[in-house]
Amino acid sequence: MSKKSKKKKTSRKKQVKSSNSKKLRIIILAAVLIAAGGYFFYNKSNRTQAAYSPAKTPADIEALKGGETLPTLSPVLFVGKVARAYSVAGKNRELLDSMYCYCNCKKTIGHKSLLSCFTDKHAVNCDICQDQAFYAASRFQGGDDIAQVRYAVDKKFWRPLR
Repeated sequence: MSKKSKKKKTSRKKQVKSSNSKKLRIIILAAVLIAAGGYFFYNKSNRTQAAYSPAKTPADIEALKGGETLPTLSPVLFVGKVARAYSVAGKNRELLDSMYCYCNCKKTIGHKSLLSCFTDKHAVNCDICQDQAFYAASRFQGGDDIAQVRYAVDKKFWRPLR
C-alpha cells in the first residue's frame, strides 16, 4: 500500500469517528433536554402551588366562593350516578360553590364554581363534575373543613392545560 492510500484510510476513519462523536453528543444533549422538560412539566411539587393553604381563615374561605345563586336542578329529573351527583350538589351548596371545576367550564361556558354545573344540565354528561362533587362531599363528611376539601380536590383533579 502506498502512503497516500494509508492517509486516505486514516482520514476516513477520523471523519467517521468525528461524525459518530458529533451524533452521540447531539443524542445525549437531546436526551438531557427531554428529561429536563419532562421534569419541569410533570413535577407536581413545583406545579401545583395553590393560592391558599388548608389553614385559611373564614374570611379567606369567603374569597373562594364563586357566588352561585341559582338553585340546583332536582335529582328526580335524573337516574343513577347523575341523580346521586345532583342530590349531593343540592345538599352541599356552600361546599361546591367553594370548588373550582376542573372541566374548565368557568373558562368555556362562564360557570362560577362547581356548583354552577348542577344549576343546569352541564353535569349530566360531565364525569369530571360528578366525580369532583362526590369526592368533595366525601371529604367534607369525613371531617375536613371547606379549605381542606378545596386543597384535596385541587390536588386530586388539577391537570396542566394542553
